[in-house]
Amino acid sequence: MIQPILDKAVAGGRLSRAEGLQLLESHDLAALGRAADEVTRRLHPENYRTYNIDRNINYTNICSAVCDFCAFYRPPRHPEGYVLERDELLAKIEETVQLGGDQILLQGGLHPQFQLEWYEQLLSDIKAHFPQVNIHGFSPPELHAFTKVCKLPLREVLQRLKEAGLGSVPGGGAEILVDRVRRQITRGKVLTDDWLNVMRVWHQLGGRSTATMMFGHVETLAERMEHLERLRRLQDETSGFTAFICWTFQPEHTAMSHIPPAGAFDYLKTQAVSRLYLDNFTNIQSSWVTQGMKIGQLALLYGANDMGSLMIEENVVAQAGTVHYLSLQQIRECIAELGYEPRQRNVFYERIDQPPEIFSRAILDKPAAVL
Repeated sequence: MIQPILDKAVAGGRLSRAEGLQLLESHDLAALGRAADEVTRRLHPENYRTYNIDRNINYTNICSAVCDFCAFYRPPRHPEGYVLERDELLAKIEETVQLGGDQILLQGGLHPQFQLEWYEQLLSDIKAHFPQVNIHGFSPPELHAFTKVCKLPLREVLQRLKEAGLGSVPGGGAEILVDRVRRQITRGKVLTDDWLNVMRVWHQLGGRSTATMMFGHVETLAERMEHLERLRRLQDETSGFTAFICWTFQPEHTAMSHIPPAGAFDYLKTQAVSRLYLDNFTNIQSSWVTQGMKIGQLALLYGANDMGSLMIEENVVAQAGTVHYLSLQQIRECIAELGYEPRQRNVFYERIDQPPEIFSRAILDKPAAVL
């Protein structure tokens, strides 16, 4: 019986890892969803749910790591490898701003040659042209790789990037924060303790970040719980995470394409358990980009209080064959259909209270996530 565990979580009690695992092992999706929604309503009694407008700009696909789950990266000297020209990158940001965006998600492969000055100049160029845009950039694997390529301490790397214009750090590259899993699916990439330490030091410097989990591949349910426990422990320590986002592994076109894709049931169950377990995370974000519109909308009843981003551009998941398109109008309608008012927010979950009439018809109707 999982009801006593659900009642404990709804009342604000902290679940043990064993209790969380018991919930993940349950198939009572309806009960899990009801409890997760009750927790969400307790944490967010307001009559609105949020979304963001940003763009995922991948400045390079050249990567020294080998990740079996990734269809995006190209090894050094590969003919399909690229580094975005600065003019093209700035043009992408200009379009984002024109479409109502206030942020870019700036990520790339682990480039084996660029020194820290290259990244500092990149940030400085962006901020010189678009001082109002938050740069949500460089996931922990990238930042850890910078320390190795540049032979500099982590704190110095993060401080210098912060001074150059880095506004917040995305939670990418977490996959499952268990070394057995990480060693099985990737080579040449940051392991668990170093991923967490990048976030710890960033938070100590006053930075904020998001946390993620990609599941449904080689991990066990117990390892999913270990991932959530590690995030919860770090959040207890730093309070630096703004939100948690989970999604299912997209196997198509990857070296792990033989693994059957996890379905909507597993996605909704795992998100609901995450909401119940991560009692020190204020926000949970839906992943319509991997799940599609209807499941992305349903996620708002299974623990999420945020619909996620319009994501004007997305390349990594798209390379794995999963391409869902939503316009801003559709995102707003998904929220409104559930009886909530749609509100735009920034990466820090501060509301941007722009009335809907300021949005042009072009942005309302323009399908995203891949342009």
